[in-house]
Amino acid sequence: QVQLVESGGGLVQAGDSLRLSCAASGRSFSTYSMGWFRQAPGKEREFVAGIRWSDTDTYYADSVKGRFTISRDNAQKTVYLQMNSLKLEDTAVYYCAAKVRLSDMGVVTAYPYWGQGTQVTVSS
Repeated sequence: QVQLVESGGGLVQAGDSLRLSCAASGRSFSTYSMGWFRQAPGKEREFVAGIRWSDTDTYYADSVKGRFTISRDNAQKTVYLQMNSLKLEDTAVYYCAAKVRLSDMGVVTAYPYWGQGTQVTVSS
């Protein structure tokens, strides 16, 4: 089992950058696939980015490709989401999630472990 704690959210202006962190505790972090999801008010939770245990395998939602970068440090048990060129529509609560299975990287229900979330607000 793994516990996840997100940090790094905040209020920024459109065009700014933020880096989110997700610190994990528990065993075998390096074997988990990790994902970032977000949920805006009144909307369903959606996939943002994912990374498998090998940090060469990364996946992105079309809406963030070229702007966001997911990475992980297995020694520090941390996964990051670097967000550049932020837009108003990126405003949401961002969640970190973990799973063992290699498939279904973008599927919310495939992830059994979730953090509490961190708020990102982008203003004009």
